[in-house]
Amino acid sequence: MTNDLPSRDDRWSRRRVVSAVGGTAVAGLAGCIGSGDEDDSNDGPVAVASFFTFYDFARQIAAKTPVSVENLVPTGMHGHGWEPDPSIQRDITDADAFLHVGPDFQPWADRAIDTVGAEAQETHLINVREGVELIDLADSLDDDEAVGDAKDPHFWLDPELAMTSVDNIADGLAEIAPDHEETFTEHAAEVKSELETLDEEWQALFDATERDVLFLAAHNAFAYVAERYDVTIEPLVVNLAANDDVRPTDMQRAQETIAENDIQHIGAAVFEPIRPAQQLLEQTDVEAYYPVTPYAGTAESWAERGWGYFDIARNVNMPTFRLLAGAASPDEVTFEDYGRNFEP
Repeated sequence: MTNDLPSRDDRWSRRRVVSAVGGTAVAGLAGCIGSGDEDDSNDGPVAVASFFTFYDFARQIAAKTPVSVENLVPTGMHGHGWEPDPSIQRDITDADAFLHVGPDFQPWADRAIDTVGAEAQETHLINVREGVELIDLADSLDDDEAVGDAKDPHFWLDPELAMTSVDNIADGLAEIAPDHEETFTEHAAEVKSELETLDEEWQALFDATERDVLFLAAHNAFAYVAERYDVTIEPLVVNLAANDDVRPTDMQRAQETIAENDIQHIGAAVFEPIRPAQQLLEQTDVEAYYPVTPYAGTAESWAERGWGYFDIARNVNMPTFRLLAGAASPDEVTFEDYGRNFEP
């Protein structure tokens, strides 16, 4: 899908269209892999999301209602480091609701919220992070990764904390479609039940671990996994805005960690520069790298399959973490794509 939209002067806002003809929402945002529409007509209120995870939760909560949910982040892009063009502001101000990950996380989202307020727009703001108790930012993360008072924003990797965002989304959607509040509540309960099941699966995985240290050739987005399941995950510090170069001190620390812990398999982030993982493959005893993602975006092949948060957890992250934890060998793990060294 593309994100080419006509100028504001050339179209009615979604709100005006809904008022005039019962709802003919404009579709076609990049990254969209489904919505909550009961008949795929895109009629009814529109909610747009700034981050893939919460888009996915919202589309499940809105299923079988007139509310459609759209993902603003293009397929193949990391939702944290991405900067949109100005047309995204029109999509937000024309929407009935804007799902965002709270202040300080996505600068463009903060600017969009400021604009909504300044223009007295009717877009309902849904802060999915509201009420979530964040952990402190790890020493291995740059300060520009912090939100609030030096806190780590990646709470959705902890299924238990993610449940709070599900409730926030259900409450927010009820504000724009109050007649369907009961459905939103029911669907939110189903999503939270699935998060409970996923939590149990993650716990079982790490209960079977045979390693003290797991290593990721990526920035530290997995501290909540380490905290939740009492596992040590060492990251290679890579700023999301960085190029393929890694600071020598970070590379040296990575090499020492790999040697000291006899690590053969490491994780590498799908939507981050791959050169650091390749460099470790060349310069250490690492045999291969495998995919991980903090659910910050969706790949084209994942979108084609309709994969959301739970599918990506079970088909991408969990197989890799089984390998990293020593709970499985390479010949016991399969990937649909982005497998060993991201080969098909």
